[in-house]
Amino acid sequence: MSEAMHIVLDDTAMTAVGQGNVLASRLIHRAHAEPGWYLYAPTCALVEADRARPGTAEHLAALPGITVLDLDLSAALAVAQRGTWAAAHSQFAAQPTPDRPDGAIVATTAPKRWDGEPVRVLDLNA
Repeated sequence: MSEAMHIVLDDTAMTAVGQGNVLASRLIHRAHAEPGWYLYAPTCALVEADRARPGTAEHLAALPGITVLDLDLSAALAVAQRGTWAAAHSQFAAQPTPDRPDGAIVATTAPKRWDGEPVRVLDLNA
């Protein structure tokens, strides 16, 4: 059995879903159909994606296999330290937790945004 795959969708990945991005669609399919695949939608990134492409939040929240991550106290404190809430919540969500000891990979269509940040990135442009 392979290791679990934990993937955080940033706001650009979320908008890519609604634009027919094939790689984003494959991630959603795998999270729904294959054991050990987990997709996360941080709330702040979900809000930003919905601002960029109205209807995105409702669409993603309705999909099986996607877990919407609330902005709890520790996430809010991390987000408060940064300028961009969407990226900050995505980065916080990708950090190691007891459920995800190796952290998660951030799926994005803007990989340069993550240069120099302590996260692993999955470029959905390929």
